[in-house]
Amino acid sequence: MKILALFFPKASIGTYLVAMAVAIALPIFAFVTLLLLQLEDNQRSTLRRETAQDALALSRIIDRQLQDMATTLRLLSSSPELENGNLAAFHERTETALRDNTLFVIAVDRNGQQLLNTRRAFDTPLGKIANITALQSVMTSGRIEASDVFRGRISGDWVYNVTLPRTNDPVAALIITQDAKDLSKLVTTEGLAPGWSAAVIDQSGHVVAATGPANLEPGTPFDPRILPAFTAPRGVFQDEAILPHMLLGYARIPGWSWKTVIWGPIAQASILSTWRFLIIGGVALVLVAVLAAYAVARQVRTTIRDIAEMANRMGEGHIVSPVETSVIEANQVAIALSNASFDRSQTEDRLRFVMHELVHRTKNLLTLAQAMMRQLAKQADSVETFQAAVADRLEGLVRSIELLTSEQWGGVSLRRVVDIHLQAFPQSREQIDITGEDFVLKPDAVQNLGLALHELATNSVKYGALSVPQGRVRFEWRDVTEEDKPDALLRFTWEERGGPPVVEPSRSGFGTTVIKAHAASAFRGTVQVDFRPEGLLWVLTAQRATLQRE
Repeated sequence: MKILALFFPKASIGTYLVAMAVAIALPIFAFVTLLLLQLEDNQRSTLRRETAQDALALSRIIDRQLQDMATTLRLLSSSPELENGNLAAFHERTETALRDNTLFVIAVDRNGQQLLNTRRAFDTPLGKIANITALQSVMTSGRIEASDVFRGRISGDWVYNVTLPRTNDPVAALIITQDAKDLSKLVTTEGLAPGWSAAVIDQSGHVVAATGPANLEPGTPFDPRILPAFTAPRGVFQDEAILPHMLLGYARIPGWSWKTVIWGPIAQASILSTWRFLIIGGVALVLVAVLAAYAVARQVRTTIRDIAEMANRMGEGHIVSPVETSVIEANQVAIALSNASFDRSQTEDRLRFVMHELVHRTKNLLTLAQAMMRQLAKQADSVETFQAAVADRLEGLVRSIELLTSEQWGGVSLRRVVDIHLQAFPQSREQIDITGEDFVLKPDAVQNLGLALHELATNSVKYGALSVPQGRVRFEWRDVTEEDKPDALLRFTWEERGGPPVVEPSRSGFGTTVIKAHAASAFRGTVQVDFRPEGLLWVLTAQRATLQRE
């Protein structure tokens, strides 16, 4: 109990309802926070995956461009004009084929001397190419390669080359060159979130082409702190010190030395907005829950006070009418209290009546006991005889009182009265034949008829038919109303047979007085007592109204 008292101290119902509202709202708020954290983590994972996929998609676009340029070089390398050494015809044919394109073809010897360049007329004097290093790399590897971005001598712009090595002379290699700004048209940020940039980076780490808010020009070195992280074929890079609140995705272009990168800000605004909404919404939820709990507590408190006021008035003994509240259960309690107050009033009235009846009946019982003892005292020849006689009569009287008490002095059935008084003589119970239609006796009739039955049975056990095994007793009652008399009459008959010969007593004792004079007086009827030799006959004729409870 002490531990419970620590967690549940004495407080008003409003305090407990507010605490309950907070206890319900806070776990919900915590659970939503957990879900939001999980959602944020999922969003970051999805963003990283999509960033790597976007970088890979861009690498495929650039790869197709480079592959198209390599295919063009292979076709040009097998042209008849080039095989026959007719460079003028080859120049004319190539220039015509690429007229609608932004690509230019250069033929060089092993030393890098330009033999033709479709940027210029065929007979224009040409020098060596600007990017000798790339040519040497191609001649060494023997395969098609894309060069780093460099400043072209003829165009004066940033360009890049795709070079095809040849084993024939005088053309040792064919080169397709393109301005970097033309490649930028393929580097698009379409489909990316606002604020994102994309770029193509050559082997040396310079920007070949780029687009987006970063506004990187061709030839610009890409951040050297990031390049060493590009170890996998594709992936993402995130470092708050280098790219604060940003994410970068990269992918290598298969078969080439270039890489594609995309980078941009993480959608912090939406995450912050969600967190802001969660905090504001959570606080609002708690406030609404507390206000709702306070409103409910106030209503319940008013209801409880009304019920308590009813209980107080009921305690003062008033009959209270039920109060009407908005709580159905409280209304039921109010109705129950109102009914209880009415029942209590009735019970108090009944108790007063019972007390009055108890006083009245106690006086009657004492009067009866006094009269009984006076009669017995006259006839007793010793104290022991007197005590035995009194005890025997009182026992019969007690049986009647116990019956009435069990029925709250409301009357007892005649059959039950007979059975209770004859139980005092269990050895003779099978010798008695009882017949008659049962009905409920009045309280006075229970006592008076019980006294008569007790005396009849006691005398029979001592002197009459019940004193021997072969003796028999018939006790019956029946309606004997006469046609010319309006009052219903009942006749009780106690008839003994088979016992010792009966001799009429020389003097009238207490028992005779009870079964004759007292019975006739109590029931306002007539009693016939016949001491026949074959057995005692006792007949009581009385009005049913003096015996039966209405």
